Amino acid sequence: MTLNKYHLILASKSPRRKELLGHLQLPFEIITAHVEEKSKFMDPGYICEDISKQKGQAVYDLLQTQGKINGNYFPLIIASDTVVSSGKKIYGKPSSPQAAKSMLKELSGKTHLVCSGVYLGCYDLKTKTYRDMVFSGKTQVTFTNISEDLLSNYLSTGDSLDKAGSYGIQGPGLTFISYLQGSYSNVMGFPLDLFIDKFKEFLGLPNDLEGKWRTLIHGANNPSTD
Repeated sequence: MTLNKYHLILASKSPRRKELLGHLQLPFEIITAHVEEKSKFMDPGYICEDISKQKGQAVYDLLQTQGKINGNYFPLIIASDTVVSSGKKIYGKPSSPQAAKSMLKELSGKTHLVCSGVYLGCYDLKTKTYRDMVFSGKTQVTFTNISEDLLSNYLSTGDSLDKAGSYGIQGPGLTFISYLQGSYSNVMGFPLDLFIDKFKEFLGLPNDLEGKWRTLIHGANNPSTD
């Protein structure tokens, strides 16, 4: 008899999160649902966790509405959100190149905080009920004093326009990033190192070093037993 397994769903169209989750070599599908991405919280960590949860629960609600959740389909949803902050100010995605330029000038020569929240939610295999978890990673990022030359060059790439804080660490933004304290993948938008530990915990296998947690994912192989 074939055991039921979780169908992994990434609730994000972000190519960076798709890439990072793909490093785990787990099969997943991408399903998204619209949310306003507004939070009642003021703390950056709580904001990114709250919006991550909104994104994940919106996808679960969508699957329910579509009648897809049943005794043979057990979705496990992963959602994420990233917040950039300096002091009490939150830096979202810029509305224009000029807004991006203003943000980067404000962050120039300073250290700021990047928080990436992650939401896990699943229709539980055993209890047939929904359960979830939310957590976040934090990284301190220090910029050099960005010269006009580097700033103009970076803005001309268009890389800043779809990213919180107006920059991406994995691209030409590296030209003005001098120091990191914390996870690199967290700044990309998904704290992969922290996620792996929390994912195992969520699956009930917190101390698993043999890859047994992979056997709970639909379509996944366990490399250690192949």
